Amino acid sequence: MKVNQYIKRIFFICLWVIAGVGAMALLIAAIRIKREKVCKGYAIHIYTVEKGNGFLEKKNVETLLTKNGKEALTGKTTRTIELQDLEARLERHKWIKDAELFFDNNQVLQVMITERKPVARVFTESGNSFYIDSSCERLPLSDKMSVRLPVFTGFPSDKALLKPVDKSLLKEVRNVSDYIIKHPFWMAQISQVDITEKRMFEMIPTIGGHVIEFGDGSNCEQKFDRLFIFYKQVLSKTGMEKYARINVKYEKQVIGVRNTYLSKIDSIKFVKNIEYLVASSAKADSVRKDSPVLARTQNSESGIQKARDEGADSRLKLVKQ
Repeated sequence: MKVNQYIKRIFFICLWVIAGVGAMALLIAAIRIKREKVCKGYAIHIYTVEKGNGFLEKKNVETLLTKNGKEALTGKTTRTIELQDLEARLERHKWIKDAELFFDNNQVLQVMITERKPVARVFTESGNSFYIDSSCERLPLSDKMSVRLPVFTGFPSDKALLKPVDKSLLKEVRNVSDYIIKHPFWMAQISQVDITEKRMFEMIPTIGGHVIEFGDGSNCEQKFDRLFIFYKQVLSKTGMEKYARINVKYEKQVIGVRNTYLSKIDSIKFVKNIEYLVASSAKADSVRKDSPVLARTQNSESGIQKARDEGADSRLKLVKQ
């Protein structure tokens, strides 16, 4: 009895082993057959910054894939096409953040490209310009399109290899720009950001004749919150041209330096403008009382646009000292 059970067990083990070996052989044969198939073409898909618009075109990717037509992919056996090498080649392009390649069931090479997203436009002291993305990768300008981004001027270096201190400054640029982009009020109000010799930020507003001394790129939210409180509680009463400089770089402080020239007519007009701006953003203020930033509402954008239109002719021109 025991012998029969032992024989049955051996039989079932052998049966499973044979089935496993057969399945493995079929799998290997299928892989071999698939690798011997030829590439029937390729399809390029680009995930862009904005839907329907991007800095890359399919012809740019095609040029990289085929080395400007010197290496044809169509007609080659799939086993001779090194997908990882192609992905690495594509990702060396400045505007390509990620590349993923694979063959579909029809032996068509699917090329999935993710484009980098710029977060700021930077001008160097020598006048050259470039974009940066969220990883602080410097990106070249494009004749194909441009995007509306915060503008920073006076970056100290044009070199391909930045010093650690310049890399750190570029990270601060990214942090400040990222905050501005996320808040429509400040996106509309901050015309440009100048980088001083001491590597501090000075902001030029769209409305008002003052300069905002922002300091470095740390504690962005707290600084912008203090600045908005000053706008609401002080400038709404005095007018946007009352102060030549507004300093928010010191913790829990806002320091205003008065303008030496003040026009009563301009003052009245700017008071009306800032009152309209504050009133139009009251909704956002009630939603977030602990941090009264209006930048999250479309109403604030319309308010600042009206103020810009009405006060453009009376805006004071400042010469930075």
